[in-house]
Amino acid sequence: MGAAFVTALQGLALLLISLVAGAMFGIWRGYDPATFGPGTFVEVHQGAVHGLNTLLPAIGLGAISSVAVLAFLARSRPAVLWFYIAAGASMVAAALITRFGNQPINAQIMSWTAADLPDTWTALRDSWWSWHLGRLTAGIAAELLLIAAVFSDRASQARSQVVGDVRLAKGTLR
Repeated sequence: MGAAFVTALQGLALLLISLVAGAMFGIWRGYDPATFGPGTFVEVHQGAVHGLNTLLPAIGLGAISSVAVLAFLARSRPAVLWFYIAAGASMVAAALITRFGNQPINAQIMSWTAADLPDTWTALRDSWWSWHLGRLTAGIAAELLLIAAVFSDRASQARSQVVGDVRLAKGTLR
């Protein structure tokens, strides 16, 4: 593949994982559900689920897919390949936490009204928050690993270019 394609795909992957990790960070920093009363909690949570429940998984899938292609393209450079694999694995971990930790709780909360909360609502709220902290950790790890992969990939490509140029120069001096 051409360098321009790889650069564009790296930029896309970074953008997509940044959007997902940024959304998770924003929820962590600005939306501690323990600070809300029952009615506010239900309204805010349901609004967030309506706005993000389809969008963020789609963006996450795009990020995972683009990193998988980058890993495939880096398969002949093991150090780079492992950074991409680790970034992708962290993204998958965040997705699995979301799917099997947060989303089942989201589905329950979507059926609630502020006037009719189950007795266990605070336990479910707190469980959701714990799952969220886990996926946030995985998302930040994915972002950092992807940045390391891109830097490593670009350095590897630059070294290959220099070696190629030296070989070409030596060949023309003879």
